[in-house]
Amino acid sequence: MNLTSVVLAVALAPFVAGHQIPLTSTDEKPPTWRSKYGPQRDQPFSGPLSFAHLPYARCLENEDTAFDIAILGMPFDTGVTFRPGARFGPYAIRSGSRRQRETGGYTIAWGSSPYTQGVKILDCGDIPVTPFDNAIAVDQMEVAYSTLLYRTPFGGFGERDITRGLSNDGLEHPRVISLGGDHTIVLPILRSLHKAYGPISVIHFDAHLDTWKPDTRYPDQTTEQSRVTHGTFFYLAQEEGLISNQSIHAGIRCKLEGLSDLQNDREVGFHLITTDDIDDLGIPEVVRRIRDRVGKTPVYLSLDIDVIDPGLAPATGTPEPGGWTTRELKRIIRGLAGLNFIGADIVEVAPAYDHADITGIAAADFVADFLSLLLAEKPPGHSPGGKFLEEL
Repeated sequence: MNLTSVVLAVALAPFVAGHQIPLTSTDEKPPTWRSKYGPQRDQPFSGPLSFAHLPYARCLENEDTAFDIAILGMPFDTGVTFRPGARFGPYAIRSGSRRQRETGGYTIAWGSSPYTQGVKILDCGDIPVTPFDNAIAVDQMEVAYSTLLYRTPFGGFGERDITRGLSNDGLEHPRVISLGGDHTIVLPILRSLHKAYGPISVIHFDAHLDTWKPDTRYPDQTTEQSRVTHGTFFYLAQEEGLISNQSIHAGIRCKLEGLSDLQNDREVGFHLITTDDIDDLGIPEVVRRIRDRVGKTPVYLSLDIDVIDPGLAPATGTPEPGGWTTRELKRIIRGLAGLNFIGADIVEVAPAYDHADITGIAAADFVADFLSLLLAEKPPGHSPGGKFLEEL
């Protein structure tokens, strides 16, 4: 051993000794995570991806799984007429919900939390929709929705259903909030709901009518299956007798082929509120007209994210400038509380066109509003927390 090796050995000896296991060790074990930090709670940016970190289950596969409200993804986008990509909408909406959670669901606007009202809310995952055959895909969505719709509720809506009236079949059904997917998903949903509730009134937030008559809209290129698109499904729903003549659009601002489109829309059973009406009428009058239109009928709410101005929600397949703000629409939704809602969806979120996740975040916040909407017995008022804040 040369002099250099001797010097290094002497110098490193304390470090080597410090990393050796002592001959006289104790039986004391290091603390476990739970003993030191408690339960394994996910951060907003960590953990499995379910809506608002809710419990997740494969409800279509596990037929014993019970719930009162289900979140169900419908990743279908082969009915679009412009930009595809909404098959990734359920993922984007769940991702946009990561800052939400059951323990922090109270909002001043609603004056409540949907997670503390005695109902079980569950993320039931996505329908494994085929991307290769639209006829099969539409059937898959109807079968999946019916599977959940006829599940025995976990606890039920109790007095809420007694007050608003049960379904036509006399059964109490859970509610499903669907995450699209393009707007075509509403046709199989209405087919499923009609079996339980009969003709349904629809509150439809959208920039577009979606009542186009397929045989005239797409002449000389129409087959039986090609009639089913995200712009024709309400026409087909009326053709099949699924919807009532008390439905209403809100936020409409699309270009038309002419007044014949509006006449056809009336024949399908819709009245409409345009985007500009919010300036001329104000939000309270918009709410009143929607409520008066649907009355006490079973109501389905369908929200196309393109009703929001593309400056605030750019990630959609058919953007139209001049839309409503998220704040305006959230106030309108609160004003509709207490109607006989039997289900809801949010569609046309196509995250490939998003930036900073703003569309997914907005869509997730609307889903949170849907949860409160399904449970509230009346509108919360201007600001339920206002008096409390004043006292502070």
